[in-house]
Amino acid sequence: MKNNAKIIFHIDLNMFFCTVAAILNPSLRGKAFAVGRENTYKGVISTASYEARAYGIHSGMSLVDAYRKKHDLIVVSVDYNHFVEYHNKFISLLKEYTNLIEVASIDEAYLDMSEIAKTRHPVDVAKEIQQRLYKQYGLSSSIGIAPTLFLAKMGSDMKKPMGLTIIRKREVEKILFPLSVKDIFGIGKKTYPKLIENNINTIGELINQRDKSISLIGENAYNYVYNAVYGNTSNVVDGNRYSDSQSISTSQTYDYPLQTEDDILFELRGMTKKLVRKLNADNYYTKTIRVTFRNTDFKTYSKGKSVDYTNDFYEIFDVVSEIIADNYHNEPLRLVGVELSGLEKNIPLEYNLFTYQSITEKENNLKSLITEFKEKYGDNFIQKGVDKK
Repeated sequence: MKNNAKIIFHIDLNMFFCTVAAILNPSLRGKAFAVGRENTYKGVISTASYEARAYGIHSGMSLVDAYRKKHDLIVVSVDYNHFVEYHNKFISLLKEYTNLIEVASIDEAYLDMSEIAKTRHPVDVAKEIQQRLYKQYGLSSSIGIAPTLFLAKMGSDMKKPMGLTIIRKREVEKILFPLSVKDIFGIGKKTYPKLIENNINTIGELINQRDKSISLIGENAYNYVYNAVYGNTSNVVDGNRYSDSQSISTSQTYDYPLQTEDDILFELRGMTKKLVRKLNADNYYTKTIRVTFRNTDFKTYSKGKSVDYTNDFYEIFDVVSEIIADNYHNEPLRLVGVELSGLEKNIPLEYNLFTYQSITEKENNLKSLITEFKEKYGDNFIQKGVDKK
């Protein structure tokens, strides 16, 4: 690659959740295991190790079906804070190479490496990052190097684990055309089966059979894929792409519907933690919390509630739980999601004419609760905590 070209890295941590689980518990290495809820048949698999995937176990699969495929499957739960800890290590290491970083999710990021590539070969830098992530933190990664974000993402998906793929514009037909249409980044789960059913199996066939492809997916979708494949989409790495939006959200569609309120709240808790981490990273506060859920008849509901500005996980998840308690009617759900909107930056947390009364009321309620407990259980029931180390 020429040093004056725009050089984008997409770095994807391989099997991140399982990797962190194995770092915390090395006895899991080399075994078929999944991250989910322990000691129960309720809920779904968050992610599965490569060894478990060999049995057909995958994310979104119900624990019942996972155990049917492998009765002695090991299932572990991991505190989400551990994932955040390793995400922060990941991003901190990347910042040693460039400040132009766009965090795409907890386990992937785009980097504009054009400047460092003026003095070092991009492949050497990529290999160094891979080795450092693995040796320092135990995190394996795959890296795509390309002139656009789309092509870099396509490259990182091609070789796992510990893969490294370069995609130049002049080589897209050679590298991408043989790939399955289901490998197109961003293509919908309903779109690629339609193409395959109509004998358009590869990216090359989709591009070259223009009229047929347009009849199946529409002209706008075809034009997007065409331009993306040929490197005519964005090459701008924007660290504020998501943080400056008026809302942030996340959702998950499940192959096997969530059956109980406990399952739903378990999934929403993880989603809420992910969003709160984004809030705190950029000093944002949310005003409105919304929960979306879709039943097996594909009817979608969305319920929200406005609160005082907050970026506190427990306050936000209390509202999420309240929305579910008031609106969930014991039906299987195929999708759940959380949205935080009305975002504002650097809301001052101070006593003023409006906040003083609210804070005072909370303090008085706490004092009343303590008095009530002491009257009922005695003066020694509640004592000051001592940090024992």
